Amino acid sequence: MLPLYATTLGFWEHQPETIRPAGFPDYQIHQIHEGKGELIIHESRYLVGPGDVFFLFPDIPHSYAPISGKEWKVSWVSFNGREVGQMLLYAGIRESGPARLKEDQWLNPLKQILMLPDSNELETNLARSKHLYALLLDLKRKLVSPLNEAHELERIKPVLRYIESNLHRTLPLKELAEIISVSPQYLCRLFQKTIHDRPVTYINKQRINLSKQLMFNGRDKKMYEIAQLVGFDNASYFCLVFKRLTGMSPEQFKQLHGLD
Repeated sequence: MLPLYATTLGFWEHQPETIRPAGFPDYQIHQIHEGKGELIIHESRYLVGPGDVFFLFPDIPHSYAPISGKEWKVSWVSFNGREVGQMLLYAGIRESGPARLKEDQWLNPLKQILMLPDSNELETNLARSKHLYALLLDLKRKLVSPLNEAHELERIKPVLRYIESNLHRTLPLKELAEIISVSPQYLCRLFQKTIHDRPVTYINKQRINLSKQLMFNGRDKKMYEIAQLVGFDNASYFCLVFKRLTGMSPEQFKQLHGLD
């Protein structure tokens, strides 16, 4: 039931060569602390060292091995869950490969995961899930972004703020495009490049997130009232979108969190 959960984790004082022709069943994040190694994904080769992380998506053929004379110190966590894809997209990670950290230091949530007891108890698994969520959120500001992507994300921020303030009503694409003086078509391209979603999909996700807050803060509200407050005229359509984006109906969400 956890939206994010760790499957394996660890720290190697000297990471050995690892070859996986069929890939690995879960997502993985590796952080390099000392030494250098070679990462191979399909036919692409990368040199990775201190200050680098690399991401591996499920079932993608890969291998990695130390290439320096000194110890290759690497920490990692593998994970899965229904929210993983969206969390990685939020951080700008769309495929397997390396990335550069803005600062060469431990990713603190990863360190916290590794410091937890070696146990499969529910409490420990919940703590791992909590730190894993923080880790994926943290990547958004820890990773170096390409200059043009950072510029375009800055340009689109007024639209994102406008959406957040107007989720209760219809938001035509033309109206959103006028905020930053671009065409609707160009706004769609900006969304795809920076948010990695179509504007309509992004807006629906924000509406559903707001509806969850309203369920917590207004337990007496009827479902049709919540639907209207987040911009859905039709409660049935609201329930359909909610289930498509979360994997459960609004009623199941309320039951799961004891909100009935």
